[in-house]
Amino acid sequence: MQVIRVKNYNEMSEKAADMLAAQVKSKPDSVLGLATGGTPEGTYKAFVQKALQENFSLSELTTFNLDEYVGLSPQHPKSYHLYMKNHLFQPLALQPSQTNLPRGNAPYLEKEAERYERMIKEVGGIDLQLLGIGENGHIGFNEPGTSFTSRTHIEKLNPTTREANARYFENKEDVPEHAITMGISSIMDSGSILLLASGERKKEAVKRLLEDKNTREDFPASSLRNHPYVTMVADEEALAAVSKTDESSEKNEAKPL
Repeated sequence: MQVIRVKNYNEMSEKAADMLAAQVKSKPDSVLGLATGGTPEGTYKAFVQKALQENFSLSELTTFNLDEYVGLSPQHPKSYHLYMKNHLFQPLALQPSQTNLPRGNAPYLEKEAERYERMIKEVGGIDLQLLGIGENGHIGFNEPGTSFTSRTHIEKLNPTTREANARYFENKEDVPEHAITMGISSIMDSGSILLLASGERKKEAVKRLLEDKNTREDFPASSLRNHPYVTMVADEEALAAVSKTDESSEKNEAKPL
């Protein structure tokens, strides 16, 4: 795992946006796996600015999002469909045919999960997957205890995850109890992974990821240790609990774009 230390959230966002831009420039028909939440907002803002300023082509780009809340329509103000439309798709003028998210209000959720997994395979898989890390180590909405062999599926959200996401809703009770999410095996099939971590609230999860060498399903992010091409961009607050002062010891050769 390559670890890149940055000073703060803004520097993390700029660095991540640079890496996304490099991927798209080098392979215009890239398939990007995308995340939502507070962590990638700055990355999307910086990426939009770079794309508009440098005017590199996005016409062949395809995107797949990690997850969506069960029960929310694409038009729901708290849906990830609308989040992505506002933060990335609309500012970049991406066509609907270029963007993909699981449908949280599908009438048959298991069939929707199978459909989504099949669509990813049909395009040849994800080239670069953007991830955040939850305070309990979840990636996507794969909570502790999720099988490492899991594919896109319905996940019951941990109370701590709902608590962390409550700030995006009017009331904690409004946070859905389930989500449809790409599974850990789905994520691990990606060609390369870009993991973002920012803020003091993530420091214990980052410490465990970097210092505890055990790979266990009670800490989903530990699965990333088995992927050959993972780059983590983390700010000083997120790395504050890490005892190693030189993250270069964690570095492997990055996968060429």
